[in-house]
Amino acid sequence: MNNKIIPLSLLLCMAFSLKVFSQSKVINSGWQYSQDKTIWQTINIPHTWNIEDAFDDQPGYRRGLGYYKKQIFIPSEESEKIHYLKFNAINQEATVFVNGKKVGNHKGGYTAFNFDVTKFLKYDDYNLIEVTVDNSHNIDIPPLDADFTFYGGIYRDVELISLPKQHFSLKDFASDGFYIDYPFVSKGAAKIEIKALIDNFDSNEVELNLNLDVFDKEGNSVFNSESSYEVNSISTKTVNISEIKIVYPNLWSPDNPYLYKLQLTLSDEDGIILDQKQSNLGFRWATVDAEKGFFLNGKPIKLIGVNRHQDHKDYGNAVPIELQKQDIHLIKNMGANVIRFAHYPHARELYKLCDELGILVWTEIPIVNKVTDSEAFFEVSNTMQNEHIKQYYNYPSVVMFGYMNEIFLRLAFDNKSTEKEKEDLKITSLKLARELEDLTRKLAPNHITVMAGHLNEVYNETGIADLPMIFGWNLYFGWYDAQVEDLGKFLDDQHQRYPKRSLLLSEYGPGADVRIFTKTPKKFDFSTNYQAKLHQSYYKQITDRPFMTGMTAWNFADFGSEFRGDAIPHVNQKGLVQYDRTPKDIYYWYKSVLDDSGPFIHIATDYLKQLTVLEDETFPIQIYSNSKDINISLNGNNLGDFKVENGVVSIDMPFTNGDNTIKVSTETISEEKRIEVNHIKTFNFKTFKRFGINLGAHFNFYEEAQNITFVPDQAYKKGWFGYKNGSAFGMTKDKNQGLPHNIKNTNAEPLFQTLLEGCDEYKVDVPEGNYKVTLYFVEPQIKPTENIYNLSGSTSETSKKQRIFDVYINDTLLEKQLNLAQAYPEKYGVTLQTTIQTKKGITLKLNAIEGLPVISGILIEKLD
Repeated sequence: MNNKIIPLSLLLCMAFSLKVFSQSKVINSGWQYSQDKTIWQTINIPHTWNIEDAFDDQPGYRRGLGYYKKQIFIPSEESEKIHYLKFNAINQEATVFVNGKKVGNHKGGYTAFNFDVTKFLKYDDYNLIEVTVDNSHNIDIPPLDADFTFYGGIYRDVELISLPKQHFSLKDFASDGFYIDYPFVSKGAAKIEIKALIDNFDSNEVELNLNLDVFDKEGNSVFNSESSYEVNSISTKTVNISEIKIVYPNLWSPDNPYLYKLQLTLSDEDGIILDQKQSNLGFRWATVDAEKGFFLNGKPIKLIGVNRHQDHKDYGNAVPIELQKQDIHLIKNMGANVIRFAHYPHARELYKLCDELGILVWTEIPIVNKVTDSEAFFEVSNTMQNEHIKQYYNYPSVVMFGYMNEIFLRLAFDNKSTEKEKEDLKITSLKLARELEDLTRKLAPNHITVMAGHLNEVYNETGIADLPMIFGWNLYFGWYDAQVEDLGKFLDDQHQRYPKRSLLLSEYGPGADVRIFTKTPKKFDFSTNYQAKLHQSYYKQITDRPFMTGMTAWNFADFGSEFRGDAIPHVNQKGLVQYDRTPKDIYYWYKSVLDDSGPFIHIATDYLKQLTVLEDETFPIQIYSNSKDINISLNGNNLGDFKVENGVVSIDMPFTNGDNTIKVSTETISEEKRIEVNHIKTFNFKTFKRFGINLGAHFNFYEEAQNITFVPDQAYKKGWFGYKNGSAFGMTKDKNQGLPHNIKNTNAEPLFQTLLEGCDEYKVDVPEGNYKVTLYFVEPQIKPTENIYNLSGSTSETSKKQRIFDVYINDTLLEKQLNLAQAYPEKYGVTLQTTIQTKKGITLKLNAIEGLPVISGILIEKLD
């Protein structure tokens, strides 16, 4: 071993030589795109054609063909080089042409691929690149079905790579042509093995030099070697270097992500550099124990982190890489030590950032929900895992390679197949899982294999859960299934029945809309309060169980799922941050229990806009801190000292009308938040001019367009408001959303999705005066879109009884024979508005002609 420092001047010379002989150009600008090859538009990569239609009011989104083309000029000086087109991801099938000739086809939407296009090029001329992309459903390409949108397009970088005739191979499943293994790592020493693939495109045998250098964090050389190899003509040579040893290495971990740098330099007999590769090196070892959990570098570590989808508001999956990197920084800032890149490989730049920041990675391929029993499906799946492992192998952060998620989900809800067909599909799924497990263990030694299943005994019955080194359970107790506290009971039972199986809670979490808040959080109400309740309980249940390797919340961010009709349609809202990456309050709670880098306080009032408090009631506020004790004051009045448990203090705040200031202090820091509160002690419309009621709901809903919060409904109370009769539509013990479907013509779904049904009289005891009254309606009995992911909901069509009723306000007919289903054949947000003068309050009457009347909301505005 020769310790030395490489002078900067030499590094610059090496970089210059590399630039001369090896070049990779990103060619993202100035592509032409068309849906039909007749009308073309100029676009830049990354690009998807589903940015808008996956979020509009029309069901479904465009899945089909898209056409891309671009011209590139290749000078004659490049004629002696080998040229590749590399596509870092196209969803989901791509056929590439150069100058009218087919170059190749690639199936799979989330891994890179490249083609040698040398023989197709013209020099000193423009060359036409054409790519036909297809994101149609294809039974031979996973994923077949999943709870996320399959955006079509070329959504990651396109590169033109020009290389000398001798270079590190790009032909091994679009990998970098070399692989780093750590056969032995300890505090005292570490060994590295390198396998490099070298291509020679020349018709003559050549002799090449391979320099290997390892640099520490400060740029000091800690190892270097030089070897010479003869490479036959038109061939690939595999080179193995195994005598690399580092004494007393700095170990890589989330707390200390120490990275070394590996540099491989290929040169010819005259010392001219032909190609060069660099990679992070991180010395660490990971193991799992079915009783004691996950170990990193011999020390126990509880994995606490998130799942992540790659799409982003206003971009679909075509997200600029710098914007994506902000996700990883947010995740690290939260204190997470693990990311599950779900349910497919993400951009490689993010894995490199995980190396640098110190975040462990679970990465997987998109075999989700169901498999096809075909040779083609098996072949594509195996190719995907080859590409996946070989392209992502060298990242120190990657400790887990996965290959399946909830593979029996569709089977569990299949009411059409025969029992034999179902059993055959189980056998097929198990066969593919064994193939992929064996492949993964072969290709990725010193890594942990993993898969995830949903709450169903079939994973135990088939034995598929015993294949990987860690089995992840996707569990939604308290959301789709049972109650929050049933999580621990289930895990204890599994551990008792299968004591040799290592377990991880791979998904969990409720949907949460920051516009919804309540004093009485309930299952499936999409309130931020229920989100806090569930996550805080789950964290304690997991950390109390040493056998659990950890937990990854579903999901880091809200993400696109076109068929969903949740509080924000087409978006799965289980994120810790919103679709635009604005944190929800729960993000800060995780920071309070995970991040001990410095004192921290967060007062969870950011989304309590236009908060209305009635009579003498208080309103519960949560405060998050990583301190043991905090002091709380309101409007200068000291409310006392409180002990922080599980990262949180909950306190009922006695807000006053108007501006309120909450101050929270520890011994070292303090935090203040101001909140405007409409505290109504008497219903006199003197201190307020507008009042909204969210009928049939137990939660507040902030309506941004009108800047008002609709308060929860209640039974009639004299001097106030409420229903004389009727009941909340669709509300049960286990489902408190009401109508889980997209409401057209509005962005205020939570207001319309809850309904009061069968009420013939509703009273609002306003004082004498002139008022504008707006009533909100929607027809609930229209066939819903099937959604197997809302597991607590029915997917059958409700009875289409005729619903006709007259609407009166203070005995004046507002609407005669209102028939929402006939007038608005789809779920359409309807408002009726009138102005009235009253001396005796407002009485709304819904006189049933046929069926039960429904109403979703009331907004009252005083005009004088």
